[in-house]
This record gives sequence, structure tokens and C-alpha cells, in this order.
Amino acid sequence: MKTRPVHCCECPNCLAPQDHPDKKYHQDFNLLLSRSDEQHRRWLAAMEANRVGYGGIKLVALITGLDEKTISRGQAEFDQSLQKRPTQRIRVVGGGRKLAEKKNLK
Repeated sequence: MKTRPVHCCECPNCLAPQDHPDKKYHQDFNLLLSRSDEQHRRWLAAMEANRVGYGGIKLVALITGLDEKTISRGQAEFDQSLQKRPTQRIRVVGGGRKLAEKKNLK
């Protein structure tokens, strides 16, 4: 699995020149996300947004750089107890980009 670059948090607390207790937490959270696959990033961000509560999706989007729709999707998957997610794969069957060879045959 490829590691992604670690996102720099863009929340107001981390952008401020003085130290804030959340800075280290946000750095560690983004480090963890950089080592996670796409569904785990989505689920971790959804859990954090749920922990924050009101305004959590917007705040976590600033912290992680993930799209708000991605975080909402993670929350929806949690609401279904991850029932529709495959256990042995990252994507559902048929998900992802189509092979170039198949696309060019049309």
C-alpha cells in the first residue's frame, strides 16, 4: 500500500501562530490517515466527526483535507454498521476505474 503525504491541518487553531493543544492531535491524526487505505480514512474521519458533534464534518474536512461528502459517506456506512462493505476487499465488486483495454474496445 502506498503512503500518502501527510496533510497539514487548515483549522483556525492550527493556523494560529501560538501553540494549541489540538495541533499535535491533528498532526497525529493526519499521520494515521496518510498510512490508511481509502475506506479506513473515510471511517476514521467519520468517527472523529461523530465525536465532535455539530459542525464535525466541516471541521474534520479542514483538519484532514477530505471532502465533506466523503466524511458523510463514512458516517452513512457506520449507520449501517458497515454491513454493505466487503470484508476482504477495499472496494465493492465492480467499483473503481474500468480497465483502459475494456474502455477502448467500445
